[in-house]
Amino acid sequence: MRSFLIKSKVLTFVFVMAMSVATYAQKVVTGTVYREGKPAAGITVEAHKSSEMFMTSFDGKYKITIEPGKSKYIKFTFIDESKKLELTGNEGDVIDFSFDGSEIPGKGEGGASEAGVDTRSSQELVKANDTEFMSQFTLYDQFYKQKDYKSALPHWKKVYKKYPKSSINLYYHGVNMYESKIEAASDQATKDAYIDTLMSIYDRRIKYFDQKGFVLGRKATDFVKYKLSNPDISEAARKEALKTAYGDLDESIKLQGDEAEAAVLVIYMQVTKSLFLLGEMSKEDVVANYGTLSKITEQQLAKDANDQKAQVAKEEIDKAFQTSGAADCEALLAYYEPKFDEIAADVDALKKMLRALDRQDCTSSELFAKASEKLYEMDPSAEAAFNMARLFVKRDEVAKAKEYYKTAIAAETDKELLAKYYYELALFTFAKERDYSAARDYVRKSLQNDPNSGRALILLGDIYAQGAKTYGSDDFEHTTVYWLAVDYYQKAKRVDPDVAATANEKINTYRVYFPDKETMFFQGLQNGQSYKLGGWINETTTVRAK
Repeated sequence: MRSFLIKSKVLTFVFVMAMSVATYAQKVVTGTVYREGKPAAGITVEAHKSSEMFMTSFDGKYKITIEPGKSKYIKFTFIDESKKLELTGNEGDVIDFSFDGSEIPGKGEGGASEAGVDTRSSQELVKANDTEFMSQFTLYDQFYKQKDYKSALPHWKKVYKKYPKSSINLYYHGVNMYESKIEAASDQATKDAYIDTLMSIYDRRIKYFDQKGFVLGRKATDFVKYKLSNPDISEAARKEALKTAYGDLDESIKLQGDEAEAAVLVIYMQVTKSLFLLGEMSKEDVVANYGTLSKITEQQLAKDANDQKAQVAKEEIDKAFQTSGAADCEALLAYYEPKFDEIAADVDALKKMLRALDRQDCTSSELFAKASEKLYEMDPSAEAAFNMARLFVKRDEVAKAKEYYKTAIAAETDKELLAKYYYELALFTFAKERDYSAARDYVRKSLQNDPNSGRALILLGDIYAQGAKTYGSDDFEHTTVYWLAVDYYQKAKRVDPDVAATANEKINTYRVYFPDKETMFFQGLQNGQSYKLGGWINETTTVRAK
């Protein structure tokens, strides 16, 4: 009996000791998983040689049991992308992990995910005969060259994670492969996950190869391209994405200056416009950004006048600014007036300012007058003469205005500008001198240069309608001119839908002055009959009763 009790005590002792050893051999590791510097939800966490699995919630936290000496790594998986954290060198009970290699709050860039990284170049690794690197790099590179991205990616990821400074091609190729995955993704959640990975590749490239200004521009360009292509994106998400892109674009342009890429400059202006329309940016900031971008494109074109990318960028930036709603007269005056002395020393800058003021109908401002005089003094070109004509119109100096309009027309060869100059001279002659015949001749010349100008056709109709009483010798002959006026209003709305409302209003106004049926009967006329107007008009129209 005593022997049995002794054996029982011994067995109990052995069992307790075994349990104690087993308990001691296991360790609970906790931590937080981050993406883009924020706690990441939906990350699956597994330990090597452990059956446990944990998925992070909204706060990014995880808890997993490992066996020291046996568990070699912890694996973190998001959708179809997995990353391993080697436990060698990470023996603590709390291990935070950055899934994309971005900065962990309070721990600096890279965080725990950078443990075990080898920062040697490919030449150094080959010289050291690092077989792991050479094997993985060769496999990824061969598959990549064959455009077999599915086979290339597993090997690329191993090189990318452990040897991030081995070759900058890692980042070029990574971007290409993940852009392909984004474009092929069938659902938005997967697409968003790939976009996040793409952004992290750019961040990691900055960390190991610098070129921050250049890379941030490329990063933001792709972010806008892919993030905002989602047709179902909410306004709140769109606003947040635009703000994120703006931050990177702004920093990129500040760092790159005149070396900024054309696409980055254009997207920066487009994002600026979008944020203004969403109420997230002031009018003054939009104008200031436009000024910054204009200066950069001007510098680029000054270096190379044939730089097509810079020229296209300049045109697109101008277009975005002009359609932003921020470029009103008040904003332009507030922007340009303090800079006038600087601008006045540069002919091209003066022209640019005057064109901007002209587009926003800011030609009656004192700034426009000063700039026009200065430009004509420095460069008496067709454009400068045209601006001087406008200046004298404002001052009601008819003879000088007319002289400068004619000077501008004589010096100009561009058809679009000639149409504009002739149109304004016609309008001036009509409004100030009431010379219907001369005004009609000028508007006809405007139409010769731009046959589809709705506003010129409207003006021609107005000239005939207002000059009706100067034609013929009786009331009937006066009324026949309204047929011709309405002809031009109808033509205006056919060629230019933008003037349709104005044309319809004028048609309704002057149609009531058509002769009635009784008058037409006594004149021996019928509806639809051709009718010749002589005198200073000398055109043919169609008979119509009111």
